[in-house]
Amino acid sequence: MTAFLLNRLAQTLITLVVMSVLVFGGIYLVGNPIDLLLGSNATPAERDAVIHAFGLDKSLWQQYALFVVNALHGNLGNSYIFNQPALHLILQRMPATLELALVAFLMALVVGIPLGVFAGMRPDSLAAKSVMTFSILGFSLPTFWIGMMMVMLFSVKLGILPSSGRGATVEVFGIPTSLLTIDGWRHLILPALNLALFKISLIIRLTRAGVLECLQQDYVRFARAKGLSETRILFVHVLKNTLIPLITVIGLELGSLIAFAVVTETIYAWPGMGKLIIDSIAVLDRPVILAYLMMTVVMFSLINLLVDVLYAVVDPRIRLGGR
Repeated sequence: MTAFLLNRLAQTLITLVVMSVLVFGGIYLVGNPIDLLLGSNATPAERDAVIHAFGLDKSLWQQYALFVVNALHGNLGNSYIFNQPALHLILQRMPATLELALVAFLMALVVGIPLGVFAGMRPDSLAAKSVMTFSILGFSLPTFWIGMMMVMLFSVKLGILPSSGRGATVEVFGIPTSLLTIDGWRHLILPALNLALFKISLIIRLTRAGVLECLQQDYVRFARAKGLSETRILFVHVLKNTLIPLITVIGLELGSLIAFAVVTETIYAWPGMGKLIIDSIAVLDRPVILAYLMMTVVMFSLINLLVDVLYAVVDPRIRLGGR
């Protein structure tokens, strides 16, 4: 296990280095933030002063080397717009995004796995076919369109749920959360459901496919021949083996929920990292964009590491760190 963890940490470091080069080069070669910050009325002296203050008068490799040195000290640069550390801005918005992503993730698991198991155990029933039709709609309909329709229905027509904002929050260990207030949950339901719909459809189809495959295996037939109940066969033999490939997808989807909740946060004006990155892209706030992307890489790497460790928990045949 120790060798495996060290190996994965080394891979994570290599990934961070490669991604930092790609992201830094890509961001710093697209557009000029000085034009957006100062406009066309700025004098050459003002432009030169701002360029020098931001260090943009250095070559690209000098800027990258300075970024790496500062990053090793925990400094990812200052925002051009807010004049605050970019990492601080990201960490300020991170609790809201994590809250939204985790609630959407739990919704996807709680709804998707039982419906997928049911559709796999009774594939020819009308209810199972209805579930699969729902999953196809979840794949097909665009997230932004569903979000706007939900706002139109539940906020404008029925007036039972708010259409934007995070609602009332309380601080737990200095971190604001809306999970402990009724108003917070009212604001959270719509964006979390909108974010979870695609994942629910994905988990339904993957779970159904896994259940159908497991039901054809010899160990399930043997269990039925021994007279075991369908409930025991489902939970002991079918569901456990179905979870092995499902864990990989679920882990990656959790990372995507955190990193790519941009559309949902924009529709519902949710004050998370996605809303921040959209605003930063609009004004080419390079340090904030770079900090967000690097944090995304770190989160994906940690989630992948957790998924690999869970393999050994679900399936003892897998030996981490062995030959």
